[in-house]
Amino acid sequence: MTSAVVANAIVNLCGVIGLAVAMLALHRRDAHSPLTGRLVIALGIVALLFLVRSIAWLSESSLLDDLSVIPAAAIPFGALIVTEGMLRRHAPRAIKLGVIIGAVVLGVGGALGLGHFDMPYAIALALFQLGGFAACAFLLATRDRQSLMVSENRSIDRMTIGAIVVLPFIVTDFQALMPDMPVRLGALGALLVVTAVLIAGSSAEARWHGVLLTVLRLVSSALLGLAAAFVAPDVDAAQIARFCAIAVAGVLTIGLMTDTLRAYLESRAPGVLSSVAISPATTRDQLIAELLRHPLFESARRYREQDLAPYDPASLRNRLATHRVLRRFDAPWGHPPADPAVERLVSLMAAGNATHLVVLSSDPIDLLALAVPVISADPATETAIALVQRILIMTDGAAQGTPSA
Repeated sequence: MTSAVVANAIVNLCGVIGLAVAMLALHRRDAHSPLTGRLVIALGIVALLFLVRSIAWLSESSLLDDLSVIPAAAIPFGALIVTEGMLRRHAPRAIKLGVIIGAVVLGVGGALGLGHFDMPYAIALALFQLGGFAACAFLLATRDRQSLMVSENRSIDRMTIGAIVVLPFIVTDFQALMPDMPVRLGALGALLVVTAVLIAGSSAEARWHGVLLTVLRLVSSALLGLAAAFVAPDVDAAQIARFCAIAVAGVLTIGLMTDTLRAYLESRAPGVLSSVAISPATTRDQLIAELLRHPLFESARRYREQDLAPYDPASLRNRLATHRVLRRFDAPWGHPPADPAVERLVSLMAAGNATHLVVLSSDPIDLLALAVPVISADPATETAIALVQRILIMTDGAAQGTPSA
């Protein structure tokens, strides 16, 4: 078994795992969406191709190698059903028949041994796949943009760009057409596409973070593969390419697994706002008691006016009246540093080892002092704290029939 076969098998197995994780992630996001079902079917066809092909290479089974052309020939069908789902329209009958007939002829013919005619069959299969992608691209490019929402048009544009990016990777899978390629990169291209699809389904800020993380993973894994290649004796350009392909495919797969698992675990643990939303509490005191059970607020301590006698409550009222949440790192909060009230608030936060003061009322004074861990100090947490402050004020006013502070 040559190093090229081993590298091809590893990259394809990484593709199988990555696509399986992407299918689970898409299903978890929206299990009842028709488009999600079509995406899962298309990704399943590609994953089946990578799985059968990698097992065939590792076991040196010519039968499995022949059978792998069945999912390969079905890839244009998967692309077409996804295209129909994105357009919310049926494709022309001629295109449907061409894709189905081509898949049957090339798939069954390849399984029966036509694949042994390497060059003619490889050319036929490559032209069929590229033709299927071209037909889908034509349908997407000539769509009626007015019949789709802005978000749908944006998703189609991104998908089109992803398809263009992955085409060179697909071509490398036809070894009869490119015999000098040191490693087949079709699975690597598929990993890049599913990573982009999952990133595109996030919010704008999360998309930007996802792009940065993906670029970091690609660069660092390529450098890792380059460094690992020089461990082997008689390293050459082909070996370097194989090591880099394995490292990049492995890191992308691990990234997909960890990101999906993290999202799943986070969804299982209700956030602060979710805890407030499902709480049966109707008064401020009851809500605070519920919040103290959440990890973000478990260190919180409540200060009423009588508890702040050493800090001169009268001098604090004017300062607290103009703020909702005070962050220790923002001190003196737009006031002179020598202001006695500012000094007392800083002293209060230092004494309680607090990072935030949540102002529930300025007259009489009612505060929540909490310590937010460094690893949780992000914009989402700050927004959650600010929203909790508003909810606590509104809840107290609604329960007691008095104006909120």
